Amino acid sequence: MQEEVSYLEYNSQRPHLIIPEYGRHLQKLIDQATAIEDREERNKAAKYIISVMGSLNPHLRDVLDFQHKLWDQLFIMSDFKLDVDSPYPIPSKDILTQKPERLKYPQNFPKYRFYGNNIKYMIDVANSWEESELKNALVLVIANHMKKCYLSWNKDTVTDEVIFEHLLELSGGKLNLSKSNEELSNTHDLMKVNKKVSNKTQFGTSKPGIVKKNNNNKGHLNKNNQNKNTFKK
Repeated sequence: MQEEVSYLEYNSQRPHLIIPEYGRHLQKLIDQATAIEDREERNKAAKYIISVMGSLNPHLRDVLDFQHKLWDQLFIMSDFKLDVDSPYPIPSKDILTQKPERLKYPQNFPKYRFYGNNIKYMIDVANSWEESELKNALVLVIANHMKKCYLSWNKDTVTDEVIFEHLLELSGGKLNLSKSNEELSNTHDLMKVNKKVSNKTQFGTSKPGIVKKNNNNKGHLNKNNQNKNTFKK
């Protein structure tokens, strides 16, 4: 008699797993259920597989529509070949493989990128306002913010005239501060503000509760030292 020779089976030689998280054994159960001819037996096998899938993900049982998700995954793993009675609408393979529409990227590619896109939006809002003191205050705030953005990226001094020229260009020639006597915030002050903001984002803020706790501990230590001194006396 010839002895049967068994060969190792590599994953690269096995069929592709549609949802690898459930493993190959569950995929084989689904394939066996798909091959069952009796519909009633197929329904029983499908419900059993659903219970096994739920036990593999006990942390998701409280999630809304958890059972609906399991049934959808069951049909997906069977390559939509499993014909059973589902308590939920059966998903379509065409919808699953349908590619989403291409989203338009909201970037406008501005000429002065260091100002950001929000500055252009603020300038458009200021252009839509009627001439008033409130509009003048808004334009001044925009110019100061532009100066702060310029300094945060270029790390150098910048004159108010440069900011006024950029504001005039970005507003389409409608916002002109060069003719006014307005002065923007001091460069040194704006750079200090930028430095504080960068330090906060990099290192975070201290927790006052920890300081209080340490102070209390120091108090206990001082009290213990006083007790030791009294015993020595």
